[in-house]
Amino acid sequence: MRFPEDIGLYFITDRNLTRKTIIDDVISALKAGVKVIQYREKELSTKEMYQEAKVIRELTYKNDALFIINDRIDISLAVDADGVHIGQEDMPFEKARELLGQDKIIGLTVHNIDEAMVGESLMADYLGVSPIFATKTKKDAGKPSGIKLIEDIKEKVNIPLVAIGGINLSNVGQILQTGVKNVAVISAIVASDNVELECKKFIGKIDEF
Repeated sequence: MRFPEDIGLYFITDRNLTRKTIIDDVISALKAGVKVIQYREKELSTKEMYQEAKVIRELTYKNDALFIINDRIDISLAVDADGVHIGQEDMPFEKARELLGQDKIIGLTVHNIDEAMVGESLMADYLGVSPIFATKTKKDAGKPSGIKLIEDIKEKVNIPLVAIGGINLSNVGQILQTGVKNVAVISAIVASDNVELECKKFIGKIDEF
């Protein structure tokens, strides 16, 4: 399964930021037209996570959206998600591919050009370039790289890129001007009073480019 070059807004859940529930947020994002949902969960038990992921899987099926699970390959397999997103400190990419098979999407977080080139050589389906701007969502995200890194990586690799980290409506245009059309947003959407409306605003911005 290929990850699109231009899927647009990449929605990531966050239990600590939401003003409603994870399921409410997913429903709102899908109503807005979001076509990829990443379920990022660090607090629930495996059983609770599985139950919640099953619901999200059904919602994404019905709305023709991709369902990616952060890190947890076991949950991804259990609910037949479309794939996983892993970081540099998570399960090695090769083992993740062995477990998931060739038909599932595996996205990989990268922080520099070297990691990006390794990710491409491993045949990652997409690279999450992080963090572009300063972010409070992920405490260990590191120093923001700015726009130049994603520009440099775009020149070096030929697989889809997803920009992530501190992205909001004020700075998303800087990313889109690089030609990268996929942007992952967490706090600017999830912490808002109206998730559906904020998703629509981001989608509108992306559609301008």
